Amino acid sequence: MPGFESIIEQDLPVRILNTFLQNGTIPHALLFTGIEGVGKESTALAFAMACNCAGEDSSKTRPQPDIPCGICKSCRKIEAGNHPDIIRVIPSGPFIKIKQIRALCQTLAMKPYEAKRRVVIITDAQAMNPAAGNAFLKMLEEPPLRTILILVATHTSDLLPTIVSRCQQIRFKPISRKQLEAVLVERHGLDPGEAMIISTMAGGSLSRALSMHKTRWVSRRNWIIKEMDALSSGPVNRLMAFSEKLSRNKDTLQESLDVMKTWLRDLVVGQMNPERIVNQDLASEIQQDPHKMNIHVLLDKIDTIQATQNAIQTGTNLRLTLEAMVLKLARA
Repeated sequence: MPGFESIIEQDLPVRILNTFLQNGTIPHALLFTGIEGVGKESTALAFAMACNCAGEDSSKTRPQPDIPCGICKSCRKIEAGNHPDIIRVIPSGPFIKIKQIRALCQTLAMKPYEAKRRVVIITDAQAMNPAAGNAFLKMLEEPPLRTILILVATHTSDLLPTIVSRCQQIRFKPISRKQLEAVLVERHGLDPGEAMIISTMAGGSLSRALSMHKTRWVSRRNWIIKEMDALSSGPVNRLMAFSEKLSRNKDTLQESLDVMKTWLRDLVVGQMNPERIVNQDLASEIQQDPHKMNIHVLLDKIDTIQATQNAIQTGTNLRLTLEAMVLKLARA
């Protein structure tokens, strides 16, 4: 059933929203913050349903106003994504542009079509460009009637302070490893072994965990580790082949570089504090490694990969940058 009960491990945000509903004191603007994939948008939709739910029998008053029934006409429309008064705003390319906010203002100047409370959900609110942010600020200063604005962002620091100050902030926490592992197995049918590895590496994000499963992350991780272990003894053509394969998969490149850093970190940690190894399924191999590197060498390798990630973000030549990184890692 759709509703707050489907939200994973976000008891405090749900409790706050329930209190608003029960007391009838819903703020005109809410700001949901937290890493991607922890349920911010799902919670926003569940809240929109709870605000407008008529109950299983629309002729009766709902006894529990904090729980959407999922059956009434309003709930079904919102769940299907075709309710005229539940408005979604998403970035157009990398930004939310001023023309999108102006179009939203025109829509909100009219009365809701059928909702008791119109709800606007702004995804990646930090993507508002300065002009859009200033236009949205004017809307916050004169909020439309019967309308709730929900901004979804990662950090408050990514938004104009004047926007943040006019919203009720609700912080969403990362999902715990154990809960994430259980959800991957029970709801998404992952093999328990793969779920254990992915839940450890996903950083508390369900969407990231599912993406890792879809892109066969565990197989890619194992390949990367195998190639890294062979760097110092491999011929130049193998080193170049490794860098070429990394550069070919641009969508997963930054994640692959993170895998490399995490593996090197584990080699450091495994010598001092084995219980903090991230790749726990490979812990025995890490601790039994007969040719453990000097910790300072490992830290230098991590710095090399981080410098490469920074260079890639500035738009440097990808192939040459990765070749230089791999050659430097092989020499260390």
